[in-house]
Amino acid sequence: MVDEKQRNVVQSTLTDLGYRRCNFAARVAFGILMMLSVPSALAQENATVEESRATSEPAASSGIELRTEDTADADIARRITSIFAQIDALTQVRARVSAGVVTLSGTVPTPKDIERAEAIAARVAGVVTVENDLERDLQVETNLAPALGNFGEVMRGFLRALPLIAIALGLAVIIGFAGHILASFHGLWRKITPNAFLADLIASLVRFVFIILGIIAGLELLGATALLGAVLGGAGVLGIAVGFAVRDTVDNYVSSLMLSLRQPFRANDHVVIEGNEGRVVRLTSRATILVTLDGNHLRIPNSTVFKAVILNYTRNPERRFEFDLGIDAADDPVRGMSTGLNAMQELDFVLDTPCATAVIHEVGDSNIVLRFFGWVDQRRTDFLRGRSFALQAVKNALEQAGFALPEPIYRLRFDETAPLPLKSVGSAKEQTRSKRATAETAAPTAPDASADQHIARLVDDERADMIDEDLLDSRRPIE
Repeated sequence: MVDEKQRNVVQSTLTDLGYRRCNFAARVAFGILMMLSVPSALAQENATVEESRATSEPAASSGIELRTEDTADADIARRITSIFAQIDALTQVRARVSAGVVTLSGTVPTPKDIERAEAIAARVAGVVTVENDLERDLQVETNLAPALGNFGEVMRGFLRALPLIAIALGLAVIIGFAGHILASFHGLWRKITPNAFLADLIASLVRFVFIILGIIAGLELLGATALLGAVLGGAGVLGIAVGFAVRDTVDNYVSSLMLSLRQPFRANDHVVIEGNEGRVVRLTSRATILVTLDGNHLRIPNSTVFKAVILNYTRNPERRFEFDLGIDAADDPVRGMSTGLNAMQELDFVLDTPCATAVIHEVGDSNIVLRFFGWVDQRRTDFLRGRSFALQAVKNALEQAGFALPEPIYRLRFDETAPLPLKSVGSAKEQTRSKRATAETAAPTAPDASADQHIARLVDDERADMIDEDLLDSRRPIE
């Protein structure tokens, strides 16, 4: 059995398809077919009705409910007005509703209140769209009063929080001061690491860690740990920028650490660093101090020292000197070398081991250049004076043996009308021969080639009175 509504649906369907025009048998078959299709048609119709009803009803969770389901424009206006009346910044807003379109007018204190009013009105059920005609109130008294009120509220909150701020600040200071006391125990850090520079670095690190812990504890007590994260993040970015700006300083600092760990020289060593020659006074955390051979103080940045080629004369006291002497091209160079070596070996300051040597350095058009090598002990002999005395001794020995030392050859052209000053030339030659004879008859003096210890004594005196830091340590390895 089908109800009245189902019969009407079947009747209308059969009428549309020309039910009355068919014969009896066709009508019976067609009726049975339609009876079978009625339930599915009715189910589809019910689903369509339910869908349209669901679409027409507003979702309760996405909007503000009204008193009745069928909302009129007057109800929407009253609902929006009642909501705005509860908000101080929106009391001057007027709402007019027509066919679900809400028009807002009036003034509000700030631009954010304009957006806020529009968002509230759009959430009311039944609103199709919102026309926002609100304007900001630019009157001085209207804007000044809220600002002063907010400032007063902030000051009152700050005064209420002063005791807590004082406690947090005191806690941070106590933790930081404890770290400062711990870092001041230099003996403790010297026991941990024998290097003075590294000990100071560890002490500074301990002091910094305790300061950070104090700041974190104070902010935790105030409940402002999020501020610490923002500060640390900004400090990280700032640190990268500062790092690029002071990379030379950082490079010098790291070089000082490496030099203190692996020392390339000792105090009072005679060194040459980047062409700067002198004796080492001390090594600080910033520079290496030298006393030059002129007696002047020279500061070289440690970054330069760490990268430089360093020549240390003190590490090996035996040092070789050399000099060149020329003889006539007609003389025997081998005999000249033997004569010169014999003269050098007679000098007390020239070492027997390693022994002195000589080579033929160059053969020119009018002379043969002989190069002599000799060794001295820098602890007893001054290098420059020893070389000078050895050169003089070899030169005298060659001249006494009949070797002619080459002289410059000049080509002269004379004017026939200008007489030569023969008398003056002869007198000059006679004076030269007289001086040479006087020098040869004079008693020879033994050369004094002892080492000059004046600069070394200056360095020792300065180190004895030294009050500044010194990273040079004889117990550290030397390269």
